[in-house]
Amino acid sequence: MIIGLDIGTSSTKAVSFDHSGEVLTQYSITYPILTPQPGYYEQDPEEIYQACITSVREVMREITKKYPNEPLEAISVSSAMHAFIAVDEAGTPLTNSIIWADQRSEGIATALRGTEQGLDLYMQTGTPIHPMSVLCKTMWMKEHDTNTFQQAYKFIGIKEYLFFRLFGTYMIDYSIASTTGLFNIHTLNWHAPALSAAGIKPSHLSEPVSIQHSLNLENAERAAELHVPVGTPFIIGASDGCLANLGVGATHPGIASVTVGTSGAVRVISNKASADHKQRVFSYLLHSQQFVVGGAVNNGGVLRNWFRDTFMTEFAQLPEDINTSQLFDEVISSVNPGSEGLVFLPYLTGERAPHWDAKAKGVYFGIQLQHTKAHFGRAMIEGMLFALYSVALALEETTGPIHTVYASGGLARSRVWVQMLADVFNKPVFVKDTVESSAWGAAMIALEALGIAAEAPKASNTANGDDSYEPNKDHHLIYMKNFQQFERLYEILKDEF
Repeated sequence: MIIGLDIGTSSTKAVSFDHSGEVLTQYSITYPILTPQPGYYEQDPEEIYQACITSVREVMREITKKYPNEPLEAISVSSAMHAFIAVDEAGTPLTNSIIWADQRSEGIATALRGTEQGLDLYMQTGTPIHPMSVLCKTMWMKEHDTNTFQQAYKFIGIKEYLFFRLFGTYMIDYSIASTTGLFNIHTLNWHAPALSAAGIKPSHLSEPVSIQHSLNLENAERAAELHVPVGTPFIIGASDGCLANLGVGATHPGIASVTVGTSGAVRVISNKASADHKQRVFSYLLHSQQFVVGGAVNNGGVLRNWFRDTFMTEFAQLPEDINTSQLFDEVISSVNPGSEGLVFLPYLTGERAPHWDAKAKGVYFGIQLQHTKAHFGRAMIEGMLFALYSVALALEETTGPIHTVYASGGLARSRVWVQMLADVFNKPVFVKDTVESSAWGAAMIALEALGIAAEAPKASNTANGDDSYEPNKDHHLIYMKNFQQFERLYEILKDEF
């Protein structure tokens, strides 16, 4: 069996799979996002490290009970992108992990984005100019937190922090490196003009390695903490977004992966990077000549959580065994598609693709007396889907038509949400038996690295055995009327933001 360790924004989960992708055991630990001041979004790297250790240990305990004769072959790691931690020479964090949602470098990103330098950096690194990027965060620290910048020995991400704690060395996979804005996706080296803009040298960064790069855990104390055998191979893996495509089988032209967890993304796999001069989409590496092209939206499941916790406080009084997600689905299902003309711009935490506008705000438009809490809830979900659909349209312009969608992430557990996705996109949507697509993608990389991938069927590009949803054409027409207004509203309001 293989363990896929998936370090996400809301939680870290360890999932053990057999060679066919069947989930054997899993364990997850949640942790908070810290907001020390408006626009700052951070997490405690030590808390996430401990979540990694604990989740693997608990999975191993279950494995030992249920499958005492099955060996653990490897642990492979998926992680969220754009984390930024300054560490000293001992590897001790000087900062929290500054995550993708952080907006403190907004001014730097805005000034750089519209320049020839910004366009060249985008074309070479594949990362849009935005406060999420490590490039902009490093530039901000150099300018606004000079003491920390000068004390820093390395600037690393959360997966690099995990591997340093386990192995005492700094390395970064090509996939995560390609999301920093500092890495040349064509030469597979740190990009000198980007480093110059950030005021750093290659020595400030980790060594880039293949996503199949493997290290054996020889530290007996660490192995005991994890409850794994000494010598267990750790495969460095890739970013959660790239691995989600691999895990659901969205690996051929015309097949898109839509993942919605805390945030959301639409991605396709291509044999070349996007040359979108509008800078709407990213081009991140999976393998050296295999790119995941797409766009991430800031506001995914975080919207549903916000709406539920702010406006449906009665849910908090219910017994723990009540499925509040199902109750929420029932509430929004009581309203017809289109929410009777109520339109929501979902930019509560700014926006990434396709606008890359950190100043964007949330807006409800068209409120009338007949609109109830249920209308507001449904319009919120529709607005989230419209944001994803706008990314899909940009992708079709740059990479070609999309004919099939695979959905994954936490919201893929909601049949109501997935059907709405199919109706908005007007394309068939499939959901795998497990929505742990990033963890399974990591496990697939481990199988390849160990030379036993042939024993495991690749995630299928057909939908046999998957849950399928066909679009409702009438609902799509209703949604498109609201979507056109949705797009006009952003253009009208963007200067007001």
